[in-house]
Amino acid sequence: MLIVCFYHQDECSYSNANVVMKSKEDIMTSMNATLRRPSAYLPIAMSLVALALVLGYVAIFCVTHEADEGAAAHIWQLLMVLQVPIIAFFAIKYFPQQPRQALLVLALQIVAALAACAPVFFLKL
Repeated sequence: MLIVCFYHQDECSYSNANVVMKSKEDIMTSMNATLRRPSAYLPIAMSLVALALVLGYVAIFCVTHEADEGAAAHIWQLLMVLQVPIIAFFAIKYFPQQPRQALLVLALQIVAALAACAPVFFLKL
């Protein structure tokens, strides 16, 4: 009788493992679908463009502190500020529907924005 209980317990744990694996696969599938939405990938792309803009400006002109900000600084500011309403729209629309996937996408968006802000902060531009 004790052997039957162990066998039954192993069978249950095996089926639970399959359920867990299926739910992880479903999460990744829905995560990919969530990342394909423009309100999900557009802020990440804008942050990457802002980062490339700052790094390109520093590579070409070095770190110079001028009285007037140049066009690159204004474009960077616009790229960073315009992300806020897009991220807010994404959070309001998709967080109630898919909280786990939306939270992961929001984390990616925040990390990308911080990466774009890091050179400006550390180089005091």
